Amino acid sequence: MTTEPSDYVKHLPIGQEIPFDADGIPGWEIFPFEGDLRVRKLQPPVLPEPPRNGAPGGTPCSPCAWTDSDYIWTDEHWRLRTFPEASIPALVMLEPRVHCDLADLPAERAVELGALFQRVERAIVGLGGIARVHVARFGDGGDHLHWWFSARPEGMLQMRGSCLLIWEDVLPKIEAERWAETNRKIAAAMAADGGTAHV
Repeated sequence: MTTEPSDYVKHLPIGQEIPFDADGIPGWEIFPFEGDLRVRKLQPPVLPEPPRNGAPGGTPCSPCAWTDSDYIWTDEHWRLRTFPEASIPALVMLEPRVHCDLADLPAERAVELGALFQRVERAIVGLGGIARVHVARFGDGGDHLHWWFSARPEGMLQMRGSCLLIWEDVLPKIEAERWAETNRKIAAAMAADGGTAHV
């Protein structure tokens, strides 16, 4: 376990004022905020880091405890879940059934990823009105491998790129009935190529 900050962290301006770079992200047309903003001061590092959900010493793994009915689509190796609500046209998360992280994903599952990513993207694009599907892996909250698939609505150029999930957080939520129908369509599209839709 690491108990000492890395050379990179040792050189960070921890506890100091950090100015916004006028040419940086706040000046981008996709940045969702305007007005006077300040960068938060960096807090000192926490080492060793606390265990994530599902990691040894942490809380039990949530995805491992869920049943297939908690997902919108499953097959024998993968599960696709959604969220109770969202503000963008589609937002789903792909997880392997087996508890692992990317570095220890079994090789036979790793070779399935390219085709599986394409299936999820096609299912989302098939909703219509989708310009791009962003794929991301963060994993700082949970030890169970998962990828985010986020749909950018066609024509909304201001929502391009890395700020899409910030827009998702600040826009009004989609009404429940429409959101449920979106997830039914994604699940049905996934099931058309195998697996089971659960909504």
